[in-house]
Amino acid sequence: MTLSPRIAIVDDDPLLRELLVDYLTGQGYSALPCDGGVSLRTLFASSPPDCVILDLVMPDEDGLSVLRWLRAGSDVPLIMLTSSDALADRIVGLELGADDYVAKPADLRELLARVRSVLRRHRPAAATPAEDGEPWFGRWRLDRARRRLVDNRGEILPITGAEFGLLCAFAEHPNMTLSRDRLLKLSGTDPGEVFDRAIDLRITRLRRKIEPVPGDPTVIRTVRGHGGGYQYLPSNGPNHGR
Repeated sequence: MTLSPRIAIVDDDPLLRELLVDYLTGQGYSALPCDGGVSLRTLFASSPPDCVILDLVMPDEDGLSVLRWLRAGSDVPLIMLTSSDALADRIVGLELGADDYVAKPADLRELLARVRSVLRRHRPAAATPAEDGEPWFGRWRLDRARRRLVDNRGEILPITGAEFGLLCAFAEHPNMTLSRDRLLKLSGTDPGEVFDRAIDLRITRLRRKIEPVPGDPTVIRTVRGHGGGYQYLPSNGPNHGR
């Protein structure tokens, strides 16, 4: 029997929580209401959900603080709920590791589509029988079976679902210049789902994790001119960039 994905809904508005719980339950999900960061932490301590929908504006603890806490120890897919004019909050949220956002007042069908999208991107990849063919990003090997980066000492570097999708896209197109739209499509994201600079923010986060000198990248290079884009330069193994 396949269990329904468990979606945590974190919002201080009880009417909105009830609306989202009823709607997502009717769509076949197990919806778990949380009135703030404390109740979400309690939920994670007992049984972590498969996805989090997080309001960024809450009275006791703002959503960005909750997002920082989540990303310190989890790569669970996360969708921000933001006000329609909160561009700065969206940018900060994406930099902190959110996978997507929906502007309030949320259209339920749009929210459902984004939930399905982040869950699809985060679905575990099929296990691979050997490590030899896995690509290296600097000193980190992409472990596609476990959706993470690992070095030759066994140190693990967790990545978000959006970051995993990007790394897989680069791994499948080494030394090729990929435009932002192309990267969004290859990583499993419809370019219409996020504003056009979201890919830049995700690349910036990845560089902080994998580049020896994030300000002077040698693994994921920026390509100027003709619309611009990014290029993955494969390494030969864990000694790259040392």
